Amino acid sequence: MTTRVLLIGGTGLIGRSVDADLAMRPDTIVTSLTRRKLSASDHIIDFEYLCAAPEMTLRNVAPSGIDVAISCLGTTLRAAGSQAAMFRVDHDYVLAFARAAHACGSRQFILVSSVGAGGPGFYLRTKGTIERDIKALGFRRVDILRPGMLLGRRAEARPMEAIGQRLAAALAPFMVGRLSQYGAIDAKTVAKAIVGLVGQPADGYRTYDNADLRRISSQTANL
Repeated sequence: MTTRVLLIGGTGLIGRSVDADLAMRPDTIVTSLTRRKLSASDHIIDFEYLCAAPEMTLRNVAPSGIDVAISCLGTTLRAAGSQAAMFRVDHDYVLAFARAAHACGSRQFILVSSVGAGGPGFYLRTKGTIERDIKALGFRRVDILRPGMLLGRRAEARPMEAIGQRLAAALAPFMVGRLSQYGAIDAKTVAKAIVGLVGQPADGYRTYDNADLRRISSQTANL
């Protein structure tokens, strides 16, 4: 049985690996919605139009329907330029995609969020808000990933993040017990966990921290 997957954020640090890994699965058809075409699975989309007409947009992209929708989409305040612009990407675009995916029959939604989602600060409040709004849409299964600092090389330069990655890697031996969820994790590990979650049959709402993601990634790698 073929699993039809629709992905946003496929050009980012996690999304690139998700796209590549899913493309290797013979039982999976993945379509990545992006602003620019980088791989064979990419489909160019106007995210503002997606917000204006979500269901129509996705029905044109996936006329046969969707089984699983994945969002790896996200930006930073620095890259977006303002809180409003960042909220537009991290919340509005993701929610429009989720609404359209649900209308097109997707039973599962996988969202990359952040450790501390819903906590203090604009970034964490935004992540908490999109988690809440996705949950309210009525998907039969929702998987929320809350990784710590992501390790890996991005396509675009983020000097401050690179410094943060080196610091997080240095602190990793001290991040034990409850602190482990705030530690660093390789983006490819998160991507492998997403691949392992695609198409899981049990219904419900689940969240995953670093330890969960490493466990699922390890199980996926052994399949």
